[in-house]
Amino acid sequence: MTAVVGLYVGSWAAAVPRSFYDSFPGLGSVWVAVDGPYNEHLVRDVGALYLGLAAASVVAAASHRVEGGRAVGVAWLVFSVPHLTYHLAHLEGFTVRDVIGQVVALSATVVLAVPLVAPARARSTERPTGRKTP
Repeated sequence: MTAVVGLYVGSWAAAVPRSFYDSFPGLGSVWVAVDGPYNEHLVRDVGALYLGLAAASVVAAASHRVEGGRAVGVAWLVFSVPHLTYHLAHLEGFTVRDVIGQVVALSATVVLAVPLVAPARARSTERPTGRKTP
């Protein structure tokens, strides 16, 4: 799922930064333009960052290795926690719908990353016998 988020945001911001600035996330909401003047360099860099996170997410998922998932989880957290923190402190100027949308969307990447960095649960080596324990 993190790969989907990264591809959606990253492709849009990197390929058509002015459109991203003017109308992200779409559906009648505008989240980026409210926060300051347009800067093509900054928007393209954000797009590239999201694409990098998406690519790492795809590679980690394809590897089926815990270490890869952990590394991607850490990367998403290192990016997402400060990103969420910034936006939580700068919600003025947004409609209630957009405040809720931002908080949910930006929290989602944190929520999706946490299980990736959580310690793996120990697997039981015992096989069920079908007998009841006294």
